Amino acid sequence: MTDNLTLELRRGAIVLAVLSQLEKEQYGYSLIKLLADRGMEIDQGTIYPLLRRLEANGLLLSEWRVEGPRPRRYYRASPAGKATLEALGNEWKRLVEVMEGLMS
Repeated sequence: MTDNLTLELRRGAIVLAVLSQLEKEQYGYSLIKLLADRGMEIDQGTIYPLLRRLEANGLLLSEWRVEGPRPRRYYRASPAGKATLEALGNEWKRLVEVMEGLMS
């Protein structure tokens, strides 16, 4: 039961985590590695559908580039994505304050 609840809690934070790292463009694997290096493990089966969904909702911009042996799709936050990051970040901070009060 705890594992399922932990996954549910993390699922809500993944969009914020991804948007927070796309001020500078990243391709999928570099984003996975960057997030993992900062303590947020996300697998490929989660990140790629999320990136496509965020792009479809206008929060990301992307472009294909051939650099090296194969093409890569690079993502970055759109203006709407940056605004969403700010709004979600503010809500996250407010929620952390509320939860700290509730749990103390």
